Amino acid sequence: MATFAFELVSPERLLITGKVEQVRLPGAEGEFVVMANHAPQLALLGPGIIEVSGGDVAAQRLFVDGGFCDVGPNGCTVLAEAAIAADGDAPAAMDALIAESEKSIAALEDLARRDEAERRLATLRTVRAQLN
Repeated sequence: MATFAFELVSPERLLITGKVEQVRLPGAEGEFVVMANHAPQLALLGPGIIEVSGGDVAAQRLFVDGGFCDVGPNGCTVLAEAAIAADGDAPAAMDALIAESEKSIAALEDLARRDEAERRLATLRTVRAQLN
C-alpha cells in the first residue's frame, strides 16, 4: 500500500512524524480516513481517537482533544489541542478531563453553552469507553 508523510503535533511537542499508510481521524462532523493521494482538505477535529497504521511508523492510537487536520500534496499534518497515547496512562487522563468538564458544566448558566458542554462531555465519555 502507498505511504504518505504524516505529522501529529501538540502544543508541547511533535508526537509522530514519518511515512504511514493510513490515519483514521475524529472529524468534528464525523470520523474519516486519510490515505495516500487523498484530496486536499482542511478539517476541524473533535475529541476522539486517532489511529495511525502502516509505513515506517508503528501502529499507534492516541486521544486528541480537538484540533485541525491539513491534508495536502506533501502529506497530512494534525495540530492537536492536546494529545496523549491511548495506552496505560490514557484512562486516568481521560477520567481527569471528564471530571473537569463535569465541574465546568455545573457552573454554566447560559443554556446554549451548557448544551454544547454536555455534548462534549458525552463525546469524552464515549471515547473513554473505547479505551477499555
